[in-house]
Amino acid sequence: MTDNNRTAPPSRRSFLGGIGLAAACPFAGLATRAEARATPEGHVPDAPVLNMASPEDRVEWTGPHQAGIVTPRPANGMIASFDVIAGTPDEMEDLFRRLTARIAFLTQGGRPPDLDPRLPPADSGIVGPDIRPDALTVTVSLGASLFDARDWLAPLKPLRLSRMTRFPNDALDATICHGDLSLQICANTQDTTIHALRDIIKMLPDRLVLNWIQEGNVPVIPPGEGGLAESARDFLGFRDGSANPDAGDAGLMDRLVWVGPRHGEPVWATGGSYQLVRIIRNFVERWDRTPLREQEMIMGRVRDTGAPLDATQTSEFEVPDYARDPDGAMTPLDAHIRLANPRTPETGDSLILRRTFNYSNGVTKAGQLDQGLLFICYQADLEKGFIAVQRRLDGEPLEEYIKPVGGGYFFTLPGARDADDFLGSTLIAALRPDATSKPEDQEI
Repeated sequence: MTDNNRTAPPSRRSFLGGIGLAAACPFAGLATRAEARATPEGHVPDAPVLNMASPEDRVEWTGPHQAGIVTPRPANGMIASFDVIAGTPDEMEDLFRRLTARIAFLTQGGRPPDLDPRLPPADSGIVGPDIRPDALTVTVSLGASLFDARDWLAPLKPLRLSRMTRFPNDALDATICHGDLSLQICANTQDTTIHALRDIIKMLPDRLVLNWIQEGNVPVIPPGEGGLAESARDFLGFRDGSANPDAGDAGLMDRLVWVGPRHGEPVWATGGSYQLVRIIRNFVERWDRTPLREQEMIMGRVRDTGAPLDATQTSEFEVPDYARDPDGAMTPLDAHIRLANPRTPETGDSLILRRTFNYSNGVTKAGQLDQGLLFICYQADLEKGFIAVQRRLDGEPLEEYIKPVGGGYFFTLPGARDADDFLGSTLIAALRPDATSKPEDQEI
């Protein structure tokens, strides 16, 4: 959807040597594994490359921004939406501290303690006795309802955070929309994402009530020609994310993705981002009966290579030149890629960072395949980002083959500065402007 520069490698975070959470979690002394390695280089939309992932891949969980946004996307991901049980600032801080402790342990790896077998075990055991990092990231975001339902929190609501509204082609199912808090959980393997979800549900039953989840994955493929990583394909058969902005360009990310002082947001929100989640069903039976040339005209790209239609002999990395095709003779004016990103100075601020996964939920009651796209994107301004893009797409020919059915708008918290910090600490500090937060250590 957006301009891309695939020649500059993304900046990478080095992995932690230790997380120092002994006071917050009794597993913390075991959380550092000497053999763990930093995750491989890559861009957010790149398809995971065959034989490159390792259970020892580790993503650092601290920093000015949360992991799981510009981090290269692994093969598996999910969104889980929760109601929050917290009636006071102290209870909200308790949630953030305990959730951060779980994220720190799960993402860095270790061995849960052995408990009396007459008691429930400390861990589900579904990934074995040792928890390995497996490129796990858990990204925490807050929904509008969290702020709207609490008078003491409402004044600190992010400026552009609202309840997701219905667009003309939507058929939203209320049971898979919205939430007080979302977790984006990504890892190399599905077992790791499920393990993390179950761990968090078990450890925070007094603070989080699960509403809905949507799991997804992206195909693992062999390396492309010359070792160039390719974008993953969606269930319509086209490459998804070919024109994602370069997540390794820090200046570009500051402009497009990270909330800063220039956005007029509450000070506590600096370093965060707006998360958009859309569960988009694909009518794959109808699509599979559509002529290939028509599919390509709808999308604006060659299906096999991802090349734009005005440069069909190139690759997905070629930038379409709409200036030499003003009437849409080569790329139709209502092609998906042309509406999503017209590549004009006026639409430069509506670029978004996509982080999508394919999903397959079985069969509908009508006997059709329930398959589609778990669409996730991040932007510094929800109105200028996703909402502006979606308004341009309203009425596009692709709507005949897709139907958004769920999702929501969320605000992704800034990162935890170091191992002694916790996610949400700036929000809690803003709730107590005249006092330094000094809660008792939590053991979970």
